[in-house]
This record gives sequence, structure tokens and C-alpha cells, in this order.
Amino acid sequence: MGIGMAVTSIQTTLILHTIGAPIIFATISWIYFRKFKYTTPLQTAVAFLSIVVFVDFFVVALLILGNLEMFTDILGTWIPFVLIFLSTYLSGLYIESQSNY
Repeated sequence: MGIGMAVTSIQTTLILHTIGAPIIFATISWIYFRKFKYTTPLQTAVAFLSIVVFVDFFVVALLILGNLEMFTDILGTWIPFVLIFLSTYLSGLYIESQSNY
């Protein structure tokens, strides 16, 4: 987000973040489910999202920005949260279904 805001508009940065975050988390979960698979897709999606929410709340909002205003932005916060959860969960379900064959 910091790099995006330095080189382009905030709107473009938020759109790229909304597109990129689920792709990155789908890739991470793909690797996780292929190599480790210690948890179910739902548990993994909750864990990944919990880490993101924790970092966004404590590091980004409180330490860097000094306020919670970012949580009022649907495009910048809430849509990426939902897409991170869904991309992790669905990629886990897909890999799980493939390993049953």
C-alpha cells in the first residue's frame, strides 16, 4: 500500500490491493496445503485472516496511521478481508478435493 500510494492515486492503489491480496493469499494457501496441510481449509482461512486483521489493526492503524479511520473504507479494508478469507478457504477446498482422488 505504501509503495502504491507513492506512485499512483489512492483509488488505484486500493483497487490493486483488492485484486492483489486474494491472489497472494491463494498462492500462499496453495503452497501451504500442498506441503503442510496441518489444518482444515476453514481453520486456515480463519488463521490467515486473523493475522491480517491483527497486523492491520495494531501495526497499520494504531502504530503507523495513529487512528482507526482505515476501517471505515470498504474498498481498502473490508472487501480485501472477505476476499482473503474466500481465496484461502476455496483454494484449500480445491486442493483437498484433488488429494481425495
